Amino acid sequence: MSSKPLDYENLNENVKKCQYAVRGELYLRASQLQKEGKKIIFTNVGNPHALGQKPLTFPRQVIALCQAPFLLDDPNVGLLFPADAIARAKHYLSLNSGGLGAYSDSRGIPGVRKEIADFIERRDGYPSDPELIFLTDGASKGIMQILHTIIRGPNDGVLVPVPQYPLYSATISLYGGSLVPYYLEEAADWGLDINDLRQCIGQARQNGVTVRAMVIINPGNPTGQCLTEANVKQILQFCHQENLVLLGDEVYQQNIYQDEHPFISARKVLMDMGPPITKELQLVSFHTVSKGYWGECGQRGGYFEMTNIPPKSVEEIYKVASISLSPNVPAQIFLGLMANPPKPGDISYDQFVRESKGILESLRRRAHLMTDGFNSCRNVVCNFTEGAMYSFPQIQLPRGVIDAAKKLGKTPDVFYCIKLLEATGISTVPGSGFGQKEGVLFEMSQRSHIQLIKESKLNINQVWTNTVERGPR
Repeated sequence: MSSKPLDYENLNENVKKCQYAVRGELYLRASQLQKEGKKIIFTNVGNPHALGQKPLTFPRQVIALCQAPFLLDDPNVGLLFPADAIARAKHYLSLNSGGLGAYSDSRGIPGVRKEIADFIERRDGYPSDPELIFLTDGASKGIMQILHTIIRGPNDGVLVPVPQYPLYSATISLYGGSLVPYYLEEAADWGLDINDLRQCIGQARQNGVTVRAMVIINPGNPTGQCLTEANVKQILQFCHQENLVLLGDEVYQQNIYQDEHPFISARKVLMDMGPPITKELQLVSFHTVSKGYWGECGQRGGYFEMTNIPPKSVEEIYKVASISLSPNVPAQIFLGLMANPPKPGDISYDQFVRESKGILESLRRRAHLMTDGFNSCRNVVCNFTEGAMYSFPQIQLPRGVIDAAKKLGKTPDVFYCIKLLEATGISTVPGSGFGQKEGVLFEMSQRSHIQLIKESKLNINQVWTNTVERGPR
């Protein structure tokens, strides 16, 4: 019997090559344990609402009215919804003919893109062009679209920070390109050295790879660091000198927990630098409603903004976006609300500020709690989580763990994370899933260590005792 197109041996080899650790072996094992009745805390991905974060009231009120516009005709609607939510729902429904059930422009609703452009101008102090903003089904789809546009074949490379969010390695593999890693320095609070970058790009070129782009994740995922303005400036100068397009993954820009290290967008630093670099360097910046104090991961709303991309290239990107007809419309409204939230004097303003500040303060407390908790454990060190939603501790494993892992044919960090999962119900991601050097174990979202200490009544050293025989350190 002849083999069929979707038999494994006949699949696209790029599909087989791509790996996505945050939904990999550990996640599948956690899902299996959950089906067997074990309580699982999924900290393998930033998914705030799944871990108890409550949605903000105002945007949900607006989206509820947009989803059920007949409520707007109910004479009692004012008893259930505040006037500013009603007004905003009418505004968004007027922007897209046919409401939420109709396709929008392939770039997204023009009025929402204008709101995002205004948000960017307020943030950076420089005008933004709505025609160069594309709305997408989450930032991930936008990142994939741009990488697909950049990568022409196996000899095209993309500089990606390691530890890296595995979206990048998976997507580069899927599109048949080459990942060129540059390593963040843990001892320098996950900073980067421009000289190391030069060595990375030089080595790649010697291997026949044409490096075409560089990725920065700021604040860092999974490392939690915030790049300084000086560091961002160095990166921009490096990309300008090396003729690279910079991809600025800035989805955690609202998740800042240390006042002395604020978020500064790559676009603002670029504009501040002045000509010729301001007019020449190609930059694509990404943002989302999935993170920050919104945490609306399931809504799948994101956007990218292009700087110094030629009009003909923008047309080609638009053409590809048009194949999907339009991004999902409810998520576009969430993006508009994120860019244009209630203002002082609005009925919903005080509640919105109270809720958003409460979430950020909770995240800030947990960032300190996690860092202090990890660093209080023997053989564990962890840099402070300055931003994003993750901590990336380094754990020195006992000899017995390493030997036990070898016997089972597993890397020590994967083995440890499986045992941690089985002992505590906490699903994490091994450091190797982020491409990290040996010696760094796993990443956890901020809720996880609180659960490890308070719910499981265990600390890291007790987990070792309860999972494997402890050997010499």
